[in-house]
Amino acid sequence: MARKNITGLTLRSGAWHIDKQIKGYGRLCESTGTGDREEAESYLIHRLEAIRNATVYGIRPERIWREAATKYLRDNLEQPSIKLTALIFSQLDPYIGNCPLNKLHDGTLAAFIEARLLQGVSHRTVNMALEKVIRVLNLAARSWRDEHGMTWLDSPPMIAKLNEKETAREPYPLNFDEQRYLMIELPEHLKRMALFKVNVGVREQEVCKLRWEWEVKIPELNTSVFVVPWNFGGRDGARGVKNGDDRVIILNEMAKQVISNQRGIDEEWVFPYEGRCLARMNDHAWRKARNRAAERMAEETKRPFCEGLANVRVHDLKHTFGRRLRAAGVSHEDRQVLLGHTNGNVTTHYSAAELSQLIDAANKVTEDLSRKTPALTLIRSTKRKKAT
Repeated sequence: MARKNITGLTLRSGAWHIDKQIKGYGRLCESTGTGDREEAESYLIHRLEAIRNATVYGIRPERIWREAATKYLRDNLEQPSIKLTALIFSQLDPYIGNCPLNKLHDGTLAAFIEARLLQGVSHRTVNMALEKVIRVLNLAARSWRDEHGMTWLDSPPMIAKLNEKETAREPYPLNFDEQRYLMIELPEHLKRMALFKVNVGVREQEVCKLRWEWEVKIPELNTSVFVVPWNFGGRDGARGVKNGDDRVIILNEMAKQVISNQRGIDEEWVFPYEGRCLARMNDHAWRKARNRAAERMAEETKRPFCEGLANVRVHDLKHTFGRRLRAAGVSHEDRQVLLGHTNGNVTTHYSAAELSQLIDAANKVTEDLSRKTPALTLIRSTKRKKAT
């Protein structure tokens, strides 16, 4: 007699999925994680037995990681970083998707960690995933309860994280010679953004998403500042200023010249590219330019090839600004404001005199303008596009 198939299984995208109504429990919907029918049936039988044990005998049902990860995503749809979390969970799924929560430990995560390190990611990137695992396990043990009032997990295991210092990359502040060679090689749109960034110390997305509507005129000082709203959107449209406060951008003389040259190009964006704002500065053009800059500097100066310049990151421009402020003797308090580490609601907290002091401090990091650096010369010669 032929073996009768168990009902409640549907094959979708190469894997069997459970969709079964269970008396006294409700509807069970999840993936079995396999394309083999017999294996999927065994998994379903195991799940049904666990549910019966919980319903009849009060035994905590066994939950798998995929089930917990799905619940976390559904519960946190409004979280600014939910897209990143979903990506991390998709990377974890092939390694621990079907692993029961009570069987998760350092050993079951070892294959995932090894694979990510072989892909060349840093310890910090791996730890971001491990932190998500720890967070889900803590919720499963302390907060999440089923229809019987039992938590999903008896107690969370101790998950060890990697030592981030082993792979952490030290900041690389540029000197003015390195800066000039980089500016020469950058394409025009990135050149303007980079020159602005290295003179005001903003983060990458604060440059990419900078809007004219955020400009605040300071008539008594014949200048202006930009006030970036704390929730301006960031890279994925759901993030904002890192410390959760409005970000005031103080313009030194070089930054003012960059802004002056941007006026009239676009009605909305300060640094547009083909009618839109850039998603990021750190792209293929940036990486190619920094290598060319290092090669050119080595050739023209007869110095050894500069690995630091060849690998300089966009965020290193912010480090450059901060290092120059400190070298110029700017106070810690003023550095905090200029780097956006403190609340900066200009209309509420800063008088004209205080703004004047901050502008003077920011001007201490500019190179002698009489030298007319190649970067500044190229920006001045750029033809503007008419506003649409």
